[in-house]
Amino acid sequence: MLQLDLIRLIAGCVILGYACYTDIKTRMVKNTLWIITIFIGVVLLIIQYMVGELHNWYQLLFIPVIVVIVYALYYIGLLFGGADAKAIMSLSVLIPFWPDIYGLPVYPSIMPFVWAVFSNSIIVFILFPPAFLIYNALKGEVELPFALFGYRMDTETAKKKFVWPLEKVDGGKKRLVLVPEDFDCTEHIEELEKLGFKRIWVTPKVPFMVPLLAGLIISFTYGDIVFSILNRII
Repeated sequence: MLQLDLIRLIAGCVILGYACYTDIKTRMVKNTLWIITIFIGVVLLIIQYMVGELHNWYQLLFIPVIVVIVYALYYIGLLFGGADAKAIMSLSVLIPFWPDIYGLPVYPSIMPFVWAVFSNSIIVFILFPPAFLIYNALKGEVELPFALFGYRMDTETAKKKFVWPLEKVDGGKKRLVLVPEDFDCTEHIEELEKLGFKRIWVTPKVPFMVPLLAGLIISFTYGDIVFSILNRII
């Protein structure tokens, strides 16, 4: 139903938008958001059933499958935040079917909608390196591979920002660090200062919630990016 799909779109964007805001500001997302998401999803499913529009009910069987897969990805470390995993799980309840809003999305696929949201968000995430490279090139600060993953910042400023240092001195040589040992990297930055570094390469602590929101919007409008590419190749 068009009306229910619009409600799902608005609810998903508002909830993920607020989750992005709190995650960026405090690095915390309250579980209440995911409870609300699931509640809205269940209510909309009941309404859809009562008006006789629950035609593809068998697709609801994908919800526990998605939950198990997402939990497995979180367990093995491919999803770094528990909030990210909970967001995907709750979205599988909120939007269990592919929507149809005035002919959008253009490229729906055979995969569950929430899986397209996840795969689209991964594509958005991997676009960060070329974006960083362009940004650094415009500033005239291109030092590979650091320029692909962040930008340079004064150490004093870095200690006050939500950033991770990309540099580490090991055996007298500077090397790239993509995965920080601790969330709070103040001591790491202070160690670099002691070694004489006043300006270092850092990467912003951009929560995965941001590309997840982008993935949701892309899925509602364009559809499944991976599916559309494979459809053109095959």
